[in-house]
Amino acid sequence: MNHDFFMKEAVKEAKKGLKKGGIPIGAVLVRDGKIIGKGHNKRVQKKSAILHAEMDCLENAGRLKARDYEKCVMYSTLSPCSMCSGAIILYKIPLVVIGENETFKGPEEYLKKFAKVINLNNEECKSLMKEFIKKSPELWNEDIGV
Repeated sequence: MNHDFFMKEAVKEAKKGLKKGGIPIGAVLVRDGKIIGKGHNKRVQKKSAILHAEMDCLENAGRLKARDYEKCVMYSTLSPCSMCSGAIILYKIPLVVIGENETFKGPEEYLKKFAKVINLNNEECKSLMKEFIKKSPELWNEDIGV
């Protein structure tokens, strides 16, 4: 599977969110080598408590059968938080590919009990988040519950 291609799609989502005044985190859900859902963090835009990129991506993929999720890969530009990791675990998504976990590390050790986690250590993902955190520390802290 071409992880770099799908991560670039997740980065496009992150940039879309940033352009709309939100937090630059993006996600895509892939099944059988095809993107079936895309999303980006919309907490600011929708005044939402829960619309992280992974949650938005799952919502945009629509209702799937349990066995369909088991054939999926979740790509996220950032290590998933507890809420998003919970959704990944609930739907038994077996593989999670993250852009980076340097600026934020979710409960990856717990997530690894249920899914394989690959960290691409992507420089573009890191720089997007570092720049955003530097410019908007209060908004970032709100997003991660600090």
